[in-house]
Formats: sequence, structure tokens, C-alpha cells
Amino acid sequence: MPPLQVSAPPPVGAPRVALFVTCLVDLMRPSIGFASVKLLEAAGCEVDVPSAQTCCGQPAYNSGDKVTAAALARQTIAGLEGYDFIVAPSGSCAGMLKKHYPALLAGDRHWSGRAVAFGAKVHELISFLVDVRGMTGVDARLDASATYHDSCSGLRELNIKDQPRRLLASVRGLKLVEMADCEICCGFGGTFAVKYSEVSNAMVEKKTGNISEAKTDLLLAGDLGCLMNMAGKLKREGKTTAVRHIAEVLAGELSAPPIGARE
Repeated sequence: MPPLQVSAPPPVGAPRVALFVTCLVDLMRPSIGFASVKLLEAAGCEVDVPSAQTCCGQPAYNSGDKVTAAALARQTIAGLEGYDFIVAPSGSCAGMLKKHYPALLAGDRHWSGRAVAFGAKVHELISFLVDVRGMTGVDARLDASATYHDSCSGLRELNIKDQPRRLLASVRGLKLVEMADCEICCGFGGTFAVKYSEVSNAMVEKKTGNISEAKTDLLLAGDLGCLMNMAGKLKREGKTTAVRHIAEVLAGELSAPPIGARE
């Protein structure tokens, strides 16, 4: 991401937050990172994007390469553990940092305790805004209808369900429509979509069918991987539902084209 411009000095005593941008956001959709900073600053936080961060190690971990995953975990902990909170605009990456780092390093006497302490500081973006900072609404407007997909890691590992809907309800002009089976996997699952492409395609086809039946202008979610998977399928099917990360809508940062659209 380019250098971030802080809109105003943080309040005295503001919590220091390390934004864990995630690989996909950094490489594919930096607008999500900027929207995240805007939301965190609105919640009274001092935000930094530490240069020490790289990949969270989830692809290696899910593929059975625990040696590489552990090395990335140690590097991430060392670079970010000095902050009050570590926040990621992704349920899957936040789940990796919070839930899997302690398990991955449990047998390492030098890192086990640090991994547990680190995990206690980690939060997914929307959950952090609502559950930790007590945010009840945002100053945004969007005259459109939207449906929301509950990504697997955020929902099942981090109990993120009502929080995004609470904040979306405060967006002036936005009508939220629940799709059928909003909690069912879209078929991405990181390397799952590569190893089991036919199964993954069947799953996302069911998901795009439910999205279309909801008849909304927008599809929203909190994980870019899921959004790219669904956006790609919608595009291949010739459907026009625009796809965005929830942070972009809540922050009112909609200058970037919808995910999957030609830029």
C-alpha cells in the first residue's frame, strides 16, 4: 500500500492499532486497506501499517507446510506484538493469527506464550469496531440494495454474524436483503478452490444463484478471497451484481470499481 495520510491527530490515549492489510488487499484491492484505516480512525484509534508484515502463513498451513507457516507466524508476531491491537479486514487471516498461531507454536517454549498473548490482541475489522470500540453506526450514504455473504472463517471461527449487519443498517439509503443460505460456503477456501476445482465451482454456482435471487444491486462480504471468487463466477455468468468489501461501503470509499470489474 502507498503511505497512509492520517486525517487528524489521534485522541490522547488512543489505542495503537496495527492494520494487518493481508496479501490480497495489498496486491489486489488496496482501497479496502484505506477504507479500513478511515473506519479505525473514526473509532478513535491510532493506526499504523507495520512494514514487517507479509503473508499470515495460511496457504502454507492449509497445505500442510507447517514449517513455513511457523516461520511466518514468528515473523508476524515479532513485528506486530508491540501494538495494543492487531486488526485485519479479513476473517480468514484474523482467524489464522488469532486461533491457529497459538496452536501452531504450542510446542515451542520460546514462542508459545507470545503466540497466545498475540492472539488475544487480534480482531477482524468489523468485529473490532462493534465489539471492542462500541461503534453503533457510520457516517455513510449509499442509495442501493445489498445482500451479505457470511464468510466461513469469520462466522465459524470468530462468531461474526450480527456485527456487519448492525453497521450496514446505519448506512443511509442502503437496503439490506438476506439471500438464501447466506452462511453456506462460496467454494473458495483458498487452496481448496485449486485442489478441488469442480467441487468449488459447483458450490459457487449455488451461491451466485442465491445472490441473483436476492435481486440486489450489491454483494458484500468481509473477505476479499470470497468476494473475488463470487465476483469471478458472476462475471462468467454475465450477471451484473456489483461486488464490494463491506469496509468500502461503511467508509463511503467507493471510488474504486467493483471487485472483478474492468478498471
